[in-house]
Amino acid sequence: MDIAPRTVKANGITLAYRAWGPEGAPPLLLLHCRGADGADWAPIAARLAVGVPARRVYAPDLRGHGRSDWPGTEPGAGPEVYAYEAMCADVLDFLAALGIERADVVGHSLGGAVGYLLAQRAPEVVRRLVLEDVPAPIPLDPPRPPAARPDGDLPFDWAMVRATDGQRNAPDPVWWDHMDRITMPTLLIGGGATSLIPQDQIAVLAELIPDSRLVTIDAGHLVHETRPEEFLAALEDFLTA
Repeated sequence: MDIAPRTVKANGITLAYRAWGPEGAPPLLLLHCRGADGADWAPIAARLAVGVPARRVYAPDLRGHGRSDWPGTEPGAGPEVYAYEAMCADVLDFLAALGIERADVVGHSLGGAVGYLLAQRAPEVVRRLVLEDVPAPIPLDPPRPPAARPDGDLPFDWAMVRATDGQRNAPDPVWWDHMDRITMPTLLIGGGATSLIPQDQIAVLAELIPDSRLVTIDAGHLVHETRPEEFLAALEDFLTA
């Protein structure tokens, strides 16, 4: 099984990624949450790669994370370098660079927001969409205050945190307006009452997306990490339906 980190040029930056499973198998893209990287998916990806059917699983590091480029560290960079739309464009170019015309897409939290933008803007490349504990693009009231940077080295660009906090506080209204463009089958997985994501927001997304279903797994925000067996059961049931 090939799990060595590798890189590809996409949307003008270098993205690192990991891959599992046989080449030529149905492709599955995993998008991580904020502050993590593609390795976060390793236990889940390894299982999916040898499932029935086996899958070719890809887990990139989003920009500003892990071994991918951190454009926020460049002189004169503004918060727009970490716009959700930029991450979405990265993923679309990533798929094209690897010759992947259509894939199942699973996104957790920030990765889920990138996933639903991808499904809105390029529905032809998404066969099925899974959104794990993803907030709806509803402005926060009160807004999230500026976070204090932790001491020491970080495995992500702190400028990315500031930029994504700004978008979480005041999301683009178009994201909400275009939810009905997500026409592929969609599974929303909520983390239940202990999650930091308001579960009523996930229910709202399920109502907005035409062909969607909602499953709650009482695991908190890190569903695939805390309850991997239940997460995999829901995921595989949905992907093979």
